[in-house]
This record gives sequence, structure tokens and C-alpha cells, in this order.
Amino acid sequence: MIQLTNERLSVEIAKQGAELQSIRRTDWEIDYLWNGDPAFWSKRSPVLFPIVGGLKNNTYEYNGQNYTMGRHGFARDKEFKVIEQSVDKVTFELTDNEETLKVYPFRFVFNVTYQLERNKLIVTYNVRNTDDKVMLFSVGAHPAFRVPLVKDTTYEDYFLRFNKVETTGIWPLSPDGQIESAPVPFLNQVSELPLKKSLFYKDALVFKSLASTTISIKSKLTPHGLTVSYDGFPFMGIWAAKDADFVCIEPWCGIADSVTSSGKLEDKEGILSLEPGNTFTRSWNVELY
Repeated sequence: MIQLTNERLSVEIAKQGAELQSIRRTDWEIDYLWNGDPAFWSKRSPVLFPIVGGLKNNTYEYNGQNYTMGRHGFARDKEFKVIEQSVDKVTFELTDNEETLKVYPFRFVFNVTYQLERNKLIVTYNVRNTDDKVMLFSVGAHPAFRVPLVKDTTYEDYFLRFNKVETTGIWPLSPDGQIESAPVPFLNQVSELPLKKSLFYKDALVFKSLASTTISIKSKLTPHGLTVSYDGFPFMGIWAAKDADFVCIEPWCGIADSVTSSGKLEDKEGILSLEPGNTFTRSWNVELY
């Protein structure tokens, strides 16, 4: 387990999946991250790579060949190497190998960096194409934040605040986890969404067209909360396991297959293309107060 600290924060990250395990404000003794209770969901903050969401029939076609890959890709199940570490910053690395090439025919270097800055945790994804062909990929975040955050408050005492007034629908998911063909109305000229556990009884709230670049978890009963900033991530998922005490705020560069997907990787909605030798970088951060 890797630990980062500064004057306000203490963060723990596992080498397995380069996954966050804890984000604590040490001055208040509040852990903002879900505890991974397996009765609800054993993950805490998986890293999504080289796909986001599920594939239709768990397969995709590339260059005339079919490949099988589980939801959200394989990075979350792999052991990362630590290639740089200091008191308040660490960089993890995952590279292709014989095992990954069987399910994903691209050579790559994938780095995940965590850095503390006052009361903020900054997370950076760096993808480098080390192959001799164009690399097709997606990348995303899946952090689960604890709700309620403090004693004597309940889940329903909290709400999500968007930094822009939103009028947009959500894209329902099929029973197999694919995006349905049309959105349903959801947000109508609002910047706040009250939290209730039934919001997630039909799976994640999937957005393709949010105007906002930050989403906060707040309550009128406590000054404590958090703000996730995710400029540069075109898709957003908001999710919780049924009746669990957390909310995932998930910035995505990529999205699950649609129910009408052709299965061809190059046609996949949101898929990113990276030329040989080039690097793709995206960062999100969470401010804890």
C-alpha cells in the first residue's frame, strides 16, 4: 500500500489496479472514500482502461479478429509498478504484455499519477502509444465517495450540485449494460439533484451532454463536502450500488457500447485514437472540505 500525506490529507493507494483505498482529511478525521464493503460493492475507485463500460456480448472486432474483454477493461485487475514516489506524489505504470495482447492488440504505457495539493487530490492519466499502428482506447475514473459524510446526517440530507444550470437527459442502460437508443428527460433547468437511493435502482445515470465541469456533494446540514472537477471528460456516469452509502462520480473519456453497436472497435462511440509515439493526458481532481 502506498501512502501520500501533506498538511491536510492522507491518501492510500493499492498497487493492484492503482486503486485509491482512502482519502482522509486528517484535520477532521473524515474519510471521503467508500470503504469497499463487499456486501454492496468491493471496489473503491477502479481505473477504467482500455475501455469504459461494457462491450456488446463482451466482445469487439479489430482488424478482422474478435477479442473478449470484461466491463471497464483490465487495468483495474492488474498489478501496477511504482515508477516515481515522493511524500505527496506517486506515479504508477502498466505496460502491455503477452496476457494483455491476447485481449487488446496494442502496445502501450499507461501511467496513473496521484498528487496532493493542499486540500485537493489530483489524478492524471497518461497513455503512450508504443505500437507501430494507431491505438484505439478509452480511459475513465470510477471513484466512490461516502454518503453520508458525517454523523447525524443521512443519505437524503445530501445533494449533487452542478456548476452550470443543466437541461439534459440520461441514457438508460439495457439489462446487459449497453446504452439504449434514446435518452429520457432528467434534468430540467436545475443545478442541484437531491440524493436518494432509488435514483440508482435502474443502474447508473449516464450523461453525454453535461454543460458542467464540476459536480459537488453537499448538504445543508454540514459544511463538509467535496467537489470533483473533470474538464476534458466528455461523458459522465453517476452511480451507486443498490442501497449502498456512497455515490460514484465518474468522468469518462469513452462510454459503453450501444444496443445497436456494430462491435467494431474503430466505430465505437467515444473511442480515442492515438498515433504511434504520441501521448494522451487527462486529469481530474477532487477538493475536500
